[in-house]
Amino acid sequence: MSLGNKIDFAVIFSVKNANPNGDPLDSNRPRKTYDGLGEVSDVCLKRKMRDRLMEMKLPIFVQSDDNKADEFPSLRARSEAAKLPMDDPKTLHAEACAKWFDVRAFGQVFPFSAKKKAKKTKTDETEDNSSDKGVSVGIRGPVSIQPAFSVAKIDVSSEQIIKSTSLDGDGINRQSDQMGMKHRVDKGVYVFYGSMNPQLAAKTGFSDEDAQAIKIVLPKLFENDSSSARPEGSMRVLKVIWWQHNCPSGQASSAKVHGTLNVGEDGSFTFKSKDLDVLEDGTIQIGASLLKPDIIDGF
Repeated sequence: MSLGNKIDFAVIFSVKNANPNGDPLDSNRPRKTYDGLGEVSDVCLKRKMRDRLMEMKLPIFVQSDDNKADEFPSLRARSEAAKLPMDDPKTLHAEACAKWFDVRAFGQVFPFSAKKKAKKTKTDETEDNSSDKGVSVGIRGPVSIQPAFSVAKIDVSSEQIIKSTSLDGDGINRQSDQMGMKHRVDKGVYVFYGSMNPQLAAKTGFSDEDAQAIKIVLPKLFENDSSSARPEGSMRVLKVIWWQHNCPSGQASSAKVHGTLNVGEDGSFTFKSKDLDVLEDGTIQIGASLLKPDIIDGF
C-alpha cells in the first residue's frame, strides 16, 4: 500500500558557532540570501536525512564517500550490481523504487551514458549494428523538501587557521598555502518545510511506513553529523511540526498549512493565519473537519 493521505511538516533548528552549509562559490562561507538570511540547501538537508535513514539500516542509493554502507565507488556501479534493466525504463523505475528508500521517497535521475566500444580494425569482417545510446530515466519522488532559511539575519564570523602542517623545518615559518579561513554562524534559528504527496507515492510505492521512518529521523537530523565546521551539539533540532491530513488531496494547500506556523528568533513558535481558522494549539478548522499538528521535540 502506498501513502494514504497527504502529509505536511516543518522543522525548526538552531545553529550556534557552526557552518550549517558552506557556499563553494563564496569561499565556503555560510550560505546567505541577498537579504542577509541564512540558508541551508534542500540537497544538504536530504543528505542528512539519507545518513540518518542509513543508520536505521534502510537501503539508500545516493551515499556519500565518507559514509557508505557498501563498497561501490559510484552510482553506476551500485545500480549495475543491482542488475537494473537499463534497456527497460518502466521496469527500471519499478525495481529501483522497490530496492532503495531514497529513490521512492525523493526521486532519482539515472543518466547513464553509453559504454565506450573498442575501435574496429581493418581486419574486422563483421559489422556491429547494435546501438548503445545510454539511458536517462527520471523518477519523480513524492517527498519534497524546501531549503531552510533563518528567521532573522545572521552574523558570520571568520578566522584564519592553519589547514596543513609541514613535516620539514622548525614549524615556525608557514607558507601561504598552509593557511586558510574558517567561517561560522554565531547564532541563528532556521526553519524548513516539506510535504508528502500520495498521488506521486502511488507511482513509486512510497508507503505510510516509509513516511513514519522520515518522521523518526527528522528530530535526529544533526546527530552523528559532527565535523570541524559543525562541532557536536552546535546544530540542534528544536521542534518538528507534523500535519497528517485526512484525505489524499489534503484538507488545505501546503502553502496555507505551512503559513500557519510563525517562528520567533529564539525558536519559540505560535500558530496563526489570515487564510485559515487556527486554534491556539495549531489545530486548523476547515468546515466540519480538523487538522491538528503533531508537535515533536528535537532529540
